[in-house]
Amino acid sequence: MSHGFSNGKYAIVGAGLMGRLLAVALAKRGAQVELFEKGGSDGNLAAARIAAAMLAPLAESAITEDNVVRMGVHSLPRWKQLINELAKPVFFQQDGTLILWHRQDASDAERFSSHLERNCDHNQALSKPIHLDSQSLAEIEPGVAERFTQGLYLPNEGQLDNRQLLEALLVELTLMKVPCHWNQAADPELLRTQKNGFEWVIDCRGLGAKDSWRDASRSSKDLRGVRGEVIRLYAPEVKLLRPTRLIHPRYPIYIAPKEDDVYVVGATEIESEDLSPMSVRSALELLSAVYTVHSGFAEARILEMATQCRPTLKDNLPEIAVDRKPNQAGLMMINGLYRHGFMISPAILDCALEVLDSGSSSTANDLGLQVTASVEQELSTCA
Repeated sequence: MSHGFSNGKYAIVGAGLMGRLLAVALAKRGAQVELFEKGGSDGNLAAARIAAAMLAPLAESAITEDNVVRMGVHSLPRWKQLINELAKPVFFQQDGTLILWHRQDASDAERFSSHLERNCDHNQALSKPIHLDSQSLAEIEPGVAERFTQGLYLPNEGQLDNRQLLEALLVELTLMKVPCHWNQAADPELLRTQKNGFEWVIDCRGLGAKDSWRDASRSSKDLRGVRGEVIRLYAPEVKLLRPTRLIHPRYPIYIAPKEDDVYVVGATEIESEDLSPMSVRSALELLSAVYTVHSGFAEARILEMATQCRPTLKDNLPEIAVDRKPNQAGLMMINGLYRHGFMISPAILDCALEVLDSGSSSTANDLGLQVTASVEQELSTCA
């Protein structure tokens, strides 16, 4: 079944990263879009607001599946396109990722490097890591040359400013006069059964869809939250030029430098849906580890300690689920982006748009993104 965007009417529930991306993309294609969000326009309830927004498919390949890596590779050039189409500028950088380790962790670093090189052999779209000695490290990242004598440089990887992006997408929705219902919780099942003219209802609520995910998606995979904690620092004495990761057996961390001497530091991943403030243990581990990377962090100012739960499915992989019933709007549910939301969301966006337009997605097939459908709708499904 084929759908024309210019004649379609879409309800999107959830105004986090995916909800805003889809709303903007559909509106630009001439569709009528309404956006529903239980929180405010600032996105304070969205997992996307508490993120480092690193775009690092090679670095993540050490701990994630190949299809997620392929989605990340697909998404990097798409981020450039999407950001360039926005009226409000968004910080975007593609100067690679730096991997560091202390001398006592050299064996762990060697295993990590070998793992990345094997992944590059299996995926030619990835650029092989470059080994840095003390001289080349000092040239590429002089701020850490006093404490480290070797490292790995992962070319082509990048990052963006997550909060700038959420704001820029909001500006775009305002410019296109998309009706946004802030502070208004909506039930996708009710929206699809009401006579409101919606052709599709798209559920982008993340963890907010937990109770309805299994029944509506016909999936056997439960949706759960995985707690993440980040610290935002103002550190004018630190001049890191690109996202930096520290290999450590107990305290592996990432440091993402944003504009105006702001750094996002994180790493914690806890199997819990606890949204309480950051623990003393997590704060001590993160701050101690970041200080070992650069002494300038000793005088940094703590701007924020934040926690959020990432929506995660049983296999830690994203999924698009579609349900079509007679005399009702179609229901699309997008979920399970886990810790890779920013890295893979343009790929998820492209696949969702293809499904909405034609009923299937060749991009999903190519990338290995699972698209599941009810028996009333024929869709290609990828394992």
